[in-house]
Amino acid sequence: AARTFAIKRKSSHMAKAAAMLVLVALVVAAMATGGAAQCNAGSLAVCTSPIISGTPPSKTCCNNLKSQRGCFCKFARNPAYSSYINSRNAGKTLTSCGIAVPKC
Repeated sequence: AARTFAIKRKSSHMAKAAAMLVLVALVVAAMATGGAAQCNAGSLAVCTSPIISGTPPSKTCCNNLKSQRGCFCKFARNPAYSSYINSRNAGKTLTSCGIAVPKC
């Protein structure tokens, strides 16, 4: 039973690490391809941990979210970001930062 728990726990950590890497790769790709000067998904890379794992957001994360709040619906419509932007943890992160969850 202990071995099964250790394997499940390791798998969970690996899945979270893989998800973080995917999010970072998507953000880097978005930065490399440009986009609207106003909307910069790359500035949200500091929010990776709160959005993926639900940890409390940093002040920098909150400030970056506030500067990008007009872009949330645009990000939510982008297939590369939609699963992250529409996740429960993303909503919790916005709420923790005092930002209303947008209705897109």
